[in-house]
Amino acid sequence: MRVIAGEHGGRRLQAVPGKNTRPTTDKNKESLFNIIGPYFAGGIALDLFAGSGALGIEALSRGCDQAYFMDRNRSAIQTIKQNIESLRLSDQAQVYPGEGFKNLTRIRSAQPDLQFDLVFLDPPYHEQKLLANLETLLADHWLADQAVVVCEMEEHDQMPDQVGALTCIKNVVYGLTRFVIYEKEA
Repeated sequence: MRVIAGEHGGRRLQAVPGKNTRPTTDKNKESLFNIIGPYFAGGIALDLFAGSGALGIEALSRGCDQAYFMDRNRSAIQTIKQNIESLRLSDQAQVYPGEGFKNLTRIRSAQPDLQFDLVFLDPPYHEQKLLANLETLLADHWLADQAVVVCEMEEHDQMPDQVGALTCIKNVVYGLTRFVIYEKEA
């Protein structure tokens, strides 16, 4: 597993030990970033079910200013921290162990105006509540205008074309993985 492009392109990333996580393949990650924009002019990313942190790290490498990483798996949190430290991204990364939406509630009290420009939702397939996740992000005002939200799921799963102020801009399948990409109306 590696960073595909940008400032840290080609650098290797550690995977979470064991079989409790399912990392996005390099090929799928490259295809995804070709869709959502190969490079970013700043912005804040949220990798909500981060695993190794590969998607948020890719966003930082390609120009996001800051990324928030959340995962409830302790091994995943250790792996994220190792990957961030090895790339010297500690100043741009915030890592929170535990359930993502509980972390967001705590963050809201300290940073009431924080909104995300890019969000990755890749929960464990057997625990996916993507529609509820999107609705919570909208209801709690976590998404900036024109924010992009990437939902990763099994290829046979489906998502609606519209979720509140979010409109599906791309729905693609790569191998066994489906990406449904939404953009928030301005």
